[in-house]
Parts: sequence; structure tokens; C-alpha cells
Amino acid sequence: MNTFQSSARVVNMIMEPLLRLPFLKDTVFKSMTEITYTGRRSGKQVTLPVAFQRRGDDQVIVGVAMAERKTWWRNFDSGPHPIGIRLDGVDRAGTGVAKTGDKGTAVIITLDPLT
Repeated sequence: MNTFQSSARVVNMIMEPLLRLPFLKDTVFKSMTEITYTGRRSGKQVTLPVAFQRRGDDQVIVGVAMAERKTWWRNFDSGPHPIGIRLDGVDRAGTGVAKTGDKGTAVIITLDPLT
């Protein structure tokens, strides 16, 4: 694990509980949430705080800043992979696909229909 990854791990550990505080979630962290997925190699469940944008009712875009220094998004590089995301205080399931283009890298999450 390099210095960047170690620093990111510490920041993530601080952010995760803050994202659950209602008074911060509704103001400061409106465009932040948590995603949960299973690592393709480790098989371990991973939860990360991320910034996101909604695209309609069934799609969420998670931008990957400095993608060359991060590895989590590569779990979605080979096609749709299951992912969980907390939206408006509700855990939702879906599938994620990583896309890289002129504007950078993002994981596109297509939400499963609400039942």
C-alpha cells in the first residue's frame, strides 16, 4: 500500500461515520454517500464514501478523481458488477460499470427497481 492509499484509507475511516449524521448529511454532504461492493480478487466486502450525481431515477454517476492512483473502480472495469449505494437514507442495490473517456473515469450505477 502506497502513501496515497494509506492516506485515503484514513480519510475514508473519518468520513464514513460523518456521512451518517443527519445534520451533516442534509447540508454539507448532500452529494456524498457510501457504496458497498465485493472485491473481485479479495472477495471482501468494501464500503467507501464517494461523491455522486443522480441521473434520472435509475442511474447514479460516481466520478473517480485521480483514477490512475486508485484501484477500487477497476472492480467494475470488466462489465456490470453488483454494487450497493445509500441514497436518501435507503440502501439500494444495482450494478456498476466503469467508463473511461475524455472527461475522466466514472462508475455508472444502474439501480435495481424498487420493490
